[in-house]
Amino acid sequence: MLMPLLAVLVGLVLLIWSAEKFIDGAAATSRWLGLSPLLIGMLVIGFGTSAPEMMVSVLAAIQGSPGLAVGNAYGSNIVNIGLVLGVVALLSPLAVDSGVVRREMPVLLAVTLLTGWMLLDGWISRWEAVFLLAALVLLITISIVYSRSSQDDAFVEEVSATLENQSMSRGKALMWTLVGLTLLIISSRLLVWGAVDIAVAFGVSELIIGLTVVAIGTSLPELASSISALRRKDHEMVLGNVVGSNLFNTLGVVGLAGVIAPIETGSEVLTRDWLVMVVMTVVMMVFAFSWRGRTRRINRWEGGFLLLMFVAYTLYMISLVVASRP
Repeated sequence: MLMPLLAVLVGLVLLIWSAEKFIDGAAATSRWLGLSPLLIGMLVIGFGTSAPEMMVSVLAAIQGSPGLAVGNAYGSNIVNIGLVLGVVALLSPLAVDSGVVRREMPVLLAVTLLTGWMLLDGWISRWEAVFLLAALVLLITISIVYSRSSQDDAFVEEVSATLENQSMSRGKALMWTLVGLTLLIISSRLLVWGAVDIAVAFGVSELIIGLTVVAIGTSLPELASSISALRRKDHEMVLGNVVGSNLFNTLGVVGLAGVIAPIETGSEVLTRDWLVMVVMTVVMMVFAFSWRGRTRRINRWEGGFLLLMFVAYTLYMISLVVASRP
C-alpha cells in the first residue's frame, strides 16, 4: 500500500509542476507562431490546463480502467466550478465583462446536455467518442474564425498582458513545452498506477477514485493558474480557464478515452455525477449572467455557494466509500 500512495503523491506533485511548465511553454510557442491572444487564451491556456486530465484518462483507458477515465473528466468539471471558481470568488469577486466567455457558457451547457443523452444506455461507444472529438474540432474552428474580430474583448486584453509579462525566447519555449509534455506522461502513469492499486486495495470503484482523488489532483493546475490570474486582477482569465477546461474535459478527454476503448458508465454516472455537473454549470451561468447592473460579478456569497455544493458532493462520495467498507 505504501508504494501506490507514494506513486499518487509523487505523481500529483510532478503533474502540477509539469502542467504549469507545459502551459507556459506552449503559450510562448504559440505566440512565436503568430496565434492571436484569443486563441492562446482559449485553446492553449484554457484547454492546456486540461492536459493532466487528458493524460490520466487516456492512460487509464489504455490500461483497461475506463471508469477512472470518465470519473476523472466529469469529476474535474465539478471541481473546476465548485472548488476552483468557488475559492477564487471567495478571495475576490469576479467581474464578468468578456463577451467571449459569456458566449462559451451556453456552448458548455449544450455540450454537457449532449453527453447526458449519450449516457442513457450506460455506454459511451467509439462512434459517440468520435462525435465528441468532431464537436471539439468544430468549436476550435469556430474560435479561429471568431478570433479575427474579437481583439477588443476584455478576455483578449488580459491574455495579451499576461503574454507580455511572461515573455520567453523561442528555444526556451520549445524546451519547456517538450519537457512539460514528457513529465506529464510520466507523472500520469504514476498517478494512474497508484490510484488503481488503491481502489483495488480498499474495494472502492475506479469511478469514485477518479471522481474524487484523481479529479481534485488533476484540477490543481486550474486552481493554481486561477489564483495566479487573480493576483494580476485577470478576472476574465479565471472564468475563461474554467469554461475552456470543462469544454475540453467533456469533449476531448472523454472523446479520446472512448476512442481507445468504449466506456461503460453505469446508471449512477447519469443520475448522480452528470446531474451534479449540469446543475453546477447552470448555477455558474446564472451567477455570470445576473442582471444587477452593467458590470456582472460572481460575488463572495455566490462563490461560497459553489464551494458548498462541491463540499456537499465530496462528502456524499466519501459516505459511499465508508458505506462500502465491510
